[in-house]
Amino acid sequence: MTSQTLVGPGLTQAEVDDRIARGQANHAPDANARSLGDIVRTNTFTWFNGLIGSLWVLMLVVAPWQDALFGFIILANTGIGIVQEYRAARTLAALSVIGAARPVVRRADGDRSVAAADIVLDDLVVLRTGDQFVVDGEILVSDGLEIDESLLTGEADPVDKAVGDTAMSGSFVVAGHGLYRATRVGADSFAAGLTQEAKKFSLTNSELRDSIMRFIRFVSWFLVPVGLLLVVSQLRADIPVKDAVRGAIAGVVTMVPEGLVLLTSIAMAVAVVRLARKRTLVQEMPAVEVLARVDVVCVDKTGTLTAPGMAVRDVVVLDPDAPVAAALGALGASELQPNPTLQAVADGFTRPADWTVLDTVAFSSARKWSAATFADHGSWVLGAPEFLLPDGTASRRQADDLAAGGARVLLLARCSGDAAPSADAGTGPLAPAALVVIDQRLRPDAADTVRYFLDQGVQVKVISGDHPTTAAAIAAQAGVPGAADPVDARGLPTDLAELADVVARHSVFGRVSPSQKRQLVDALHHNGSTVAMTGDGVNDVLALKAADLGIAMGSGAGATRAVAQIVLLDDQFTVMPSVVAEGRRVLGNIERVSDVFLTKSVYATIVSFMTGVFAVAFPFLPRHLSLVSALTIGIPAFFLALMPNAERFRPGFFRRVMIFAIPAGVITAAASFAAYLVATWATYDGSAAAKVDATTALFIVSLAVLIESARPLNALRLAIVAAMAGCYVAVLVVPPLSRFFALELQADADRLWAVGIGLLGAALVIVAGRLSDRWRRT
Repeated sequence: MTSQTLVGPGLTQAEVDDRIARGQANHAPDANARSLGDIVRTNTFTWFNGLIGSLWVLMLVVAPWQDALFGFIILANTGIGIVQEYRAARTLAALSVIGAARPVVRRADGDRSVAAADIVLDDLVVLRTGDQFVVDGEILVSDGLEIDESLLTGEADPVDKAVGDTAMSGSFVVAGHGLYRATRVGADSFAAGLTQEAKKFSLTNSELRDSIMRFIRFVSWFLVPVGLLLVVSQLRADIPVKDAVRGAIAGVVTMVPEGLVLLTSIAMAVAVVRLARKRTLVQEMPAVEVLARVDVVCVDKTGTLTAPGMAVRDVVVLDPDAPVAAALGALGASELQPNPTLQAVADGFTRPADWTVLDTVAFSSARKWSAATFADHGSWVLGAPEFLLPDGTASRRQADDLAAGGARVLLLARCSGDAAPSADAGTGPLAPAALVVIDQRLRPDAADTVRYFLDQGVQVKVISGDHPTTAAAIAAQAGVPGAADPVDARGLPTDLAELADVVARHSVFGRVSPSQKRQLVDALHHNGSTVAMTGDGVNDVLALKAADLGIAMGSGAGATRAVAQIVLLDDQFTVMPSVVAEGRRVLGNIERVSDVFLTKSVYATIVSFMTGVFAVAFPFLPRHLSLVSALTIGIPAFFLALMPNAERFRPGFFRRVMIFAIPAGVITAAASFAAYLVATWATYDGSAAAKVDATTALFIVSLAVLIESARPLNALRLAIVAAMAGCYVAVLVVPPLSRFFALELQADADRLWAVGIGLLGAALVIVAGRLSDRWRRT
């Protein structure tokens, strides 16, 4: 039913300019964007930067500046983090402009498509199926207008909107079309207020980063007591106060894997930029990590497995006396914004001049039909045969047979009752007139993409609103396992446990309502799956929101792009393997570099504790630890974090890292401390030379940790390891470097003890690494 109030021609340009000047435009803060200043502040003013910065200043006071190298490394790391994140932010901003919704406003000079930010107070905004409300407003025209407010209220049932009703930004149109006047714009709108609270920039909200931060918080509990223990033990050993403070700072700083958090951010930012090159918009940074954890991909048949666009292939006439072509032409032209199916009908049949529309019922994903009443020609319905025809009829059997070939089949029927069809009362009695067969073509890349997912251990579930046999036929062409046994969603159980059992045993679901799509995602979660959902229509919004990762098509409805974490701007399903591979690269590489970072934290904690217990001078100068950390952790980790990595994701990231880091850290600490004690007590008496021995042993064992973390080794990784070893040798033999790092090598056979102990520790690390591999796989 069409209803409207008195509507003017819209604002003039002068009125628009006046409202912009008064700040009445829709300029709401973008909660997903950060300025350069915000990025600099967030990366610079952190708790750990404050702690390490304070220790850096103190170190500059009590020791030569060479011992404060760790501070310069922090500055460099922070600078790299700022540059990478700013680069990613600019890329996101550029792509967001391309993928942003562009509502249509009606102004004095006609309808025009504008950016959401260009809407001003009192603008008239045109509503079409799939459009999202970008400002609050009052409905002026309603033609079968149904609004989904689930993103605001949590209620999934669409709400009918009549003239005079209020609509809130954040809701979206699921059926019909209309017009509304903007009454609240910008920060005053309802969704903008929610956005400020619920959609903060989410760089740090990820399972990976949370695990790392938990470890850092755990280590931080030991910083103060270990620091005090070191100072007291150094003073007990009659070491000067400045040297005692220098040793304590060296031990405390090394315990903190501060670069790991930064490296995680860099890896995610680089992934965003890489995906942007493939025309993939990542709207939330943590989505990069979620990509790696996905083990089920739910795809909508239409627009995902099938190519865009449809065409009428055939019309099977059921009633020879019915004006089939005229009725189809009239129905195709009855909606201002037809969906793709109705557009195919409109393209295939000419609108008859003598069919005047009196009333319409817009298509709804829940009803699966649309209707129109025409002057002198009665009411006609176009929709899914199984929703309009009873089981067992000849027409229904014929429709099912046509659908089994993979085509979309619609029933054209005349309403034979006295009352016109309505959304609430239904169609009434129907007289079937024809079956319309619409072609849908499988995307050329769909089969290869499905094969990739299956090879990677990712299940593919087809969830479609189409007839189950139609969905099954397309799924079979794409190579989806289980396509021969589709499920009609109208018979699905409502109990979550029962539904979870069904979804575990089947791969293709047809005639799925929008609410059932979300329930199927919930059932997969009940089975312990990490779910990605792809979609392009308003019927996919609830499922996209419920999934762990929502992936929208760039040409899809504005509502789907708004709720999805990832938008495929070119609608290319073939990019999905690259998307998943990028997530796995990030997670796999961060796990790889976490091995070396957390091993350092373990050995630093143990060495500091042992120094306190034995009341000896701290075995290293701060510059020694800076050098070893740079050559075995910082520099190689940066390269390792950005290298290709096709390892499949396995849950238990933190547990696996600690299974390796704890024994490796214990061995590293024991070897370096043993080398120090041997040099100090058993061979000669000279703290400077003993520190050189301890540093050499530490480097050899740490290099073995790096080798284990870099496996499987290839030419590039071996080259990185060899380069780091060469740099350390250069420090030992090049006089200026030796003096700078206080690592002057003396020709003394007794010094081979340090090399021998280091090699023994390296062998033990390799053995521990092989053993930990077995435990990590379980």
